[in-house]
Amino acid sequence: MATEQTHRPALKTLIESLQTGLEAINEPKRVACGAPDFILTISSRTIGYIEAKDVVEDLDKIEKSEQMERYLGSLPNLILTDYLEFKWYTDGKIRATGRLGKTDTSGKIKTDLNGLKIVQQLLSDFLIRRVPSVGTAKELAIRMARLGQMIRDLIIKAFETEPEKGTLHSQFQAFKDTLIPDLTPEKFADMYAQTIAYGLFAARTMTTSGKNFTRKDAVYLIPKTNPFLRNLFNEIAGANLDDRIAWLVDDLAQLLADANMTEILKDFGIRTKREDPVVHFYETFFTQYDKETRKMRGEYYTPEPVVSYIVRSVGWLLRKNFNCAQGFADSKILTLDPAVGTGTFLYSVIKLIYESLKDQIGTWNDYVEKYLLPRIFGFELMLAPYAICHLKLELLLKELGYQFKTDQRLGVYLTTVTEKR
Repeated sequence: MATEQTHRPALKTLIESLQTGLEAINEPKRVACGAPDFILTISSRTIGYIEAKDVVEDLDKIEKSEQMERYLGSLPNLILTDYLEFKWYTDGKIRATGRLGKTDTSGKIKTDLNGLKIVQQLLSDFLIRRVPSVGTAKELAIRMARLGQMIRDLIIKAFETEPEKGTLHSQFQAFKDTLIPDLTPEKFADMYAQTIAYGLFAARTMTTSGKNFTRKDAVYLIPKTNPFLRNLFNEIAGANLDDRIAWLVDDLAQLLADANMTEILKDFGIRTKREDPVVHFYETFFTQYDKETRKMRGEYYTPEPVVSYIVRSVGWLLRKNFNCAQGFADSKILTLDPAVGTGTFLYSVIKLIYESLKDQIGTWNDYVEKYLLPRIFGFELMLAPYAICHLKLELLLKELGYQFKTDQRLGVYLTTVTEKR
């Protein structure tokens, strides 16, 4: 009896015959963990995906399944087929449908000549369709979040099917032993996915000519100012990354490679009294990625005018009541944000210190190295805001003219809270 696997070799032959250099990859281990049945590539670049079901399956019903909802939310160029009917989706919306024929009561297929032409055109359009590059921080955040969700789900499934001595289980145990004693497989997958997403993003911001940017480049490009993220990314997303996960991580790297990072970073440089684009990038990402966790942990953005008022008020009190003439800039003052989030308070403190020293601007670099970096600290529970905080403060200091030395880091640390039993 024929199944959906029976016709996969024929579908692979058909698809690969349509374009020179096209490869339709069907990897059972990947599929078992939640990958589409076929990943289509040309010169190692992904151009589309195909999910194949048995001839007797109802594609309209399959379209509403949890699996297809996940694919449609994450994969921008996708075909769903039962080998007779073909449904093409772009950016989660139906683009075209076509049917090669129908089965009669005896089970034989009756070819539809007009349907053949429609499917031929559908496949041709599907293969030449190129996903447009992203050019705004908001669009990039949404696309990254959707792929991050799928990476997280892949890791969970791979973990469930892997033997206890497998790579993921070994990493999971190492994380429990050295970082988070009460870590669960689900939290591990979440941390893993966020590390990959923000590690790739941080690395991509370090190069403006990124057309050839890959996951392997990221290991060297993640700023040394964030050694934890750099080392963790190298550990979990380096050369030995599990192939069941690597294909989607490489697709995320491809998204970032194609992104107009120059324009996106220009967005990050636009600062008004009421808007911080770096924070809004994070807000957009995390709302898409995991709204419930954000709500549970109280991850909400404090508006810049409120932060500015609080910081300036504390600076005034330091000068008036504590004999610190330079406020936050005084060498006696240490600044610690125990729930630093995306770094909005530390960002405001640094800007206030810069303003207070503007008449001595020639000493700024020396001051940052000797007196600012050793006195600014932040702790954060979640990896995404932690990574954004590093990026935000580094961009600010560069904007103000400071260049980090190779062995310097920011005093922002990822921490955890272990629940009492």
